[in-house]
Amino acid sequence: MINIKGKSDYLVALESVAMTDIVLNMFIFFFISFSLLYTFNPSRVSKIDVKLPKASSAISLKGSGKTILAITKEGEFFIDDERIAPDDFKKVLQLKLKDNPGLSLLLKVDNAAKFDNVVRALDAINELNIQKVSIAAMKKD
Repeated sequence: MINIKGKSDYLVALESVAMTDIVLNMFIFFFISFSLLYTFNPSRVSKIDVKLPKASSAISLKGSGKTILAITKEGEFFIDDERIAPDDFKKVLQLKLKDNPGLSLLLKVDNAAKFDNVVRALDAINELNIQKVSIAAMKKD
């Protein structure tokens, strides 16, 4: 006797495969989107918390070739977003000046920083004879 089957007993559910594919694609999309948002978040671009003083004559500076010396209200010194010990920042500036004799410096000081730290920074800048110095400030409204 020959047993002939006309219909298969196996039923493949393609709906579950399609749903899994959609969910995985959404996971990948959101993972990439949130990681990009986190990476390029403007608050993460500058790690230094400096609240600049306000000035009525503040102007926008063009060019990005400036070395930035930042002083926080806690008295921390940063050169180009790299934390430097207060006693070592002069040596680091001297090395940068050796690499680039026409060094242009932007001084960003928190408005609550101790004036002693500002004087220390200006004294080091004067001793190193750095001629191109700008002081950062926010434009008054």
